Amino acid sequence: MKHVRLLGVSLLTVVTLAWPEISAAQDKTARGTVSALVGDSVTVKVGATDMKFTADSKTSVVAAGAGTKARTAAAAGQPGPKLAELLKPGQAVIVTYREMGAMLHATQFQVVSSAGPSGGPVAADKPAEQIGTGAVKSVAANSLTITAAGGKEMTFAIDATTRVVGQGAGTKTAAAGGRTAITDLVKAGNRVSVNYHEMGGTLHAATVRVVASQ
Repeated sequence: MKHVRLLGVSLLTVVTLAWPEISAAQDKTARGTVSALVGDSVTVKVGATDMKFTADSKTSVVAAGAGTKARTAAAAGQPGPKLAELLKPGQAVIVTYREMGAMLHATQFQVVSSAGPSGGPVAADKPAEQIGTGAVKSVAANSLTITAAGGKEMTFAIDATTRVVGQGAGTKTAAAGGRTAITDLVKAGNRVSVNYHEMGGTLHAATVRVVASQ
């Protein structure tokens, strides 16, 4: 089972993960056009400059169809889709990255409609955070579907940045050594409140809060 990086919170304890979080102030963004993909590296043309980013299993991709591909792979018991299946040369992207020595490490690629004005790294506007509440219909390693008011179904993408908050989540996360699958913390029938961002047609869950168990 693919695991996601989660923050578990019990009534009395906040459990942080075994690895330290890097301050958000160290994150930078660049907006440009994908020019090459080789293995775990992506080159993005930002203005007149080629910027080469490394990626790893924690790098997330926000793109139309990414959630569907991830869910299909999870249902088949396969690893998530490869970078080259989600990004293509010529696509406009916003890259969130960190400088690690001489390397630029990408934490997220977001496919956008336009590369925007040239001129180098720019600050990207964050999509407005929204909240969805309802009963969990299904949960998988990479997705969560709830039934909201009026019977409307909402499916959220789950990745390494998603946090889960709920009674007992901290204990389970600690017992698992700081890495817990969302399927161990959220169950069908639970009532949840989801803080999410709509990005590229995908609803990305930032925080899943369990407000009532089944």
